[in-house]
Amino acid sequence: MPASNPRAVAKARDLACDVVILDLEDAVAPEAKPDARAAAVAAMASGFGDRERVIRINALATEWGAADLDAMRGAAVDAVLLPKVDGPDDLVAARERLGPEGPALWAMVETCAGLVALPAIAVAMRATRTTLLVAGTNDLALDLRARPGADRWPLVPALSQIVAAARAGGGEALDGVLNAIDDPDRLAAECAQGRALGFDGKTLIHPAQIAAANTAFSLQADEIAEAHAIVAAFADPAAANHGAIKVAGRMVERLHLAAAERVLALAPR
Repeated sequence: MPASNPRAVAKARDLACDVVILDLEDAVAPEAKPDARAAAVAAMASGFGDRERVIRINALATEWGAADLDAMRGAAVDAVLLPKVDGPDDLVAARERLGPEGPALWAMVETCAGLVALPAIAVAMRATRTTLLVAGTNDLALDLRARPGADRWPLVPALSQIVAAARAGGGEALDGVLNAIDDPDRLAAECAQGRALGFDGKTLIHPAQIAAANTAFSLQADEIAEAHAIVAAFADPAAANHGAIKVAGRMVERLHLAAAERVLALAPR
């Protein structure tokens, strides 16, 4: 949400979201950017409950990027979101300016240059404390000159690459926004598609989109039950010397055990 909109920022304190991202980039007019920067830092200092706090700065190549980063060094934020990351040099430059003890970095992949540089970006993630990649689907479609419809099929290869790079770099990935805020069916379909592609969540631009995203990306009861069954089956002494066993009518291997253990680690207690 725009850091320049105090009403929207205040509303975020009561939303059922996991992360609050205050924007200094696209959602803020050029003449309002200095005031928005100060407002974002002040808002983060007052807290957002148990929600993660992130500020999306302006691209490093812009006239505001360096000042944005300097303001982040002492800000009460969990991460700084870098837009239009074209390669690992952007991550390195941001980390150097923030310092080794500064907040984590999140990186938006939304240019063709960033897309083809994903392998190098993945390699640089750990060293620069970049913990998450965000698919910038609007800008990426523009740069590709693609025309994605409701099924987003022109973007699917890029989305898969972003998830793969995030995993290779030891991080997580968030799907891009949906601008059609009055189309709940399309939102539900995009959320389901994003989870099927491996994304950990979805970035949103309107409070009305939160419930659908929470439903799509939350663990379901049948997933948790299946994970319990797999873990219990492998805990049986009879399975000690087996790499694959039968659970509920299908063969599962130890890779499925690892996946089940991850599900249970994420499941509500």
